[in-house]
Amino acid sequence: MVFFMLGKDPEWAKSLARAVTDIADSVRACRECGAITTEELCPVCSDAARNRNKICVVETQEDCAAMEQSGIYDGLYHVLGGRYSPLDDQEIPEGSLESLKRRIAEIKPDEIILALDPRIEGDLTAFTLQEELSGFGVRISRLSYGLPVGGSIGYADRATLHVALDTRREMETAETAGD
Repeated sequence: MVFFMLGKDPEWAKSLARAVTDIADSVRACRECGAITTEELCPVCSDAARNRNKICVVETQEDCAAMEQSGIYDGLYHVLGGRYSPLDDQEIPEGSLESLKRRIAEIKPDEIILALDPRIEGDLTAFTLQEELSGFGVRISRLSYGLPVGGSIGYADRATLHVALDTRREMETAETAGD
């Protein structure tokens, strides 16, 4: 990176430094959901047209951005800012968990969607959240996982095949389509 920058005009490097400083000065976490924003509330939280009946819980701000860029989700988000991983001595930040509970009590959503990585830490985080949120009477769901679209069964590992088989869905047939 240094050699690349040395090959550029010195004004370009100064402009890059100013841009990095501007980011550090202006980008922050949304006070409601924890997503990246330049305002007090992110565009999702400040959008009155968003579906407030569901909250998608993600580990990181990057996960939130990826979900939002997909364009397939119309509800609210909550960024945990961590995960539960006892082997790595990591816990869900207490402030984030309390903020999530407060939002659930205020908004009273119909569903909490756990969009967590499909690995042991994601499972542990999901179980922890399920336990912590059990008294709210809200439906808690988790993204399913298995074979990727466009993937090949021949390249899938045993665990992925096992989960894909266990979470399979029934296909409609001519007999069941009218039901």
